[in-house]
Amino acid sequence: MSLDLASQRIVVTGGAGFLGHAVLERLAARGAASPIVPRRREYDLTHEADAARLYADHRPDVVIHLAAEVGGIGANRANPGRYFFANMAMALHLIEQARIHRLRKFVQVGTICAYPKFAPVPFREEDLWNGYPEETNAPYGVAKKAAMVMLDGYQRQYGLPSAYLLPVNLYGPRDNFDLETSHVIPALIRKCETARREGRPFIECWGTGSASREFLYVDDAAEGIVRAAEAMEEPEPINLGTNMEISIRDLVALIARLVGFHGEIRWDPTKPDGQPRRCLDVTRARERLGWTARVGFEEGLRRTIEWWRSAGERRA
Repeated sequence: MSLDLASQRIVVTGGAGFLGHAVLERLAARGAASPIVPRRREYDLTHEADAARLYADHRPDVVIHLAAEVGGIGANRANPGRYFFANMAMALHLIEQARIHRLRKFVQVGTICAYPKFAPVPFREEDLWNGYPEETNAPYGVAKKAAMVMLDGYQRQYGLPSAYLLPVNLYGPRDNFDLETSHVIPALIRKCETARREGRPFIECWGTGSASREFLYVDDAAEGIVRAAEAMEEPEPINLGTNMEISIRDLVALIARLVGFHGEIRWDPTKPDGQPRRCLDVTRARERLGWTARVGFEEGLRRTIEWWRSAGERRA
């Protein structure tokens, strides 16, 4: 049965963030009235007492857990301990409180970083446990995957209904464009746009450019998450992606063209490439959720570049 979200009291952790904005828009379209968006200054969810207080204060029926501490390759290398602790602690406390308060539905957003470093391409959910994640983001990926194990145990022992999503690399308006912590697309848009505007002759990029990635527009990801909240009762992992793979070298060239940067692209092979390949099988999302991505990649990049030029740069 589909859960009518309009009749539920919903908490969206991370609702003020990049993905959170898009999820709130999708919930509003479903008629969900004023979801609660806890802020860290009020509830530090890495603390058990704050997670318990969140449930006591707002008595939710549904929790959509988007909040995470995360960054690109550089940030993951600099913060492996913090990223494991923060993401594991938030999930641990929120899921335990969901059991205590007999939550109607817990939705956990995981990460593609949970897949093994050399998972067969395209990634299928059945391969999640067939190897260790890529080393630079393994602490983050393992913490997120542990939340799925916890949800599975809680569903089998306590009957806690839940859903677990594995979105591929997200991008779109309102993304994090900080060069120290951002993911690849916003970092490249900012680099190329700055170089174009300032007339620089080249930009520098990490690695060799040989690694591949798949990217999903944030609005498409949000729709998949909301559909899972409506439809899923067990934490069966579900990939959210496009099944379109692109090398980082080709990605840089595409963004440079769309931005209008015509200078040289210099690669620094002393920096890591990260996981060699990422591309998802999205059959399960189509079968379980009736979901497919709708925004084409170039169109999504154009929207993201336009947002950065019109609003993002003023916030930097």
